[in-house]
Amino acid sequence: MEHGAATLGQAVISQAMIGVSPATIATWALVASALSALGILVYFAVRSRARRVDLEKAVEVFRSLDIEAFRNLVDTDEEKFLRDHLSSRKFREIKRQRAWAALLYAWETGRAAVALAKIGQVVQRSSDPKVAASGLQLAENAFRLRIRTLGASVHLLAEILWPDLQSRSLPSLLDQYERAAETLGRFPSGLVRSRSA
Repeated sequence: MEHGAATLGQAVISQAMIGVSPATIATWALVASALSALGILVYFAVRSRARRVDLEKAVEVFRSLDIEAFRNLVDTDEEKFLRDHLSSRKFREIKRQRAWAALLYAWETGRAAVALAKIGQVVQRSSDPKVAASGLQLAENAFRLRIRTLGASVHLLAEILWPDLQSRSLPSLLDQYERAAETLGRFPSGLVRSRSA
């Protein structure tokens, strides 16, 4: 009886599938995946636009990042030293831990960069041309920093998954962070506080 029901079920499914090629199924699966991805992107775009940014807090978070600790975590000379002085098993374990820590730094730096870009956009609306120009420069530097953090995050994820891969130095991310910090340092002291109120 059960065997008959299973055979009947397979017959119904196969009748429904007649005329539907594997390419059609793959196409529909791809379209469904694309629509899902688009929906997720729209959700996050709307959510990030609706969320108010505490500008003072964003500046505080950006300035509180310990960039020297991050620099140490991604230092290729430090990795070479560890590779030479640890067993391969211990090295992979330590490298994964260091890559996770560096990934967290990159993630926080990226979040701070998004907030700095928003600060720059707000400041660009100033009636003072010098202040507006500094806002534009901050927004551009923050955008570049965000792009660098995304690239670094992908690289660090690869290091977590495959710790035997040779690490790559991330000077472009560190240089971009310093440029953004320098631009932020040139802002008048009360500007961010008055804009966030």
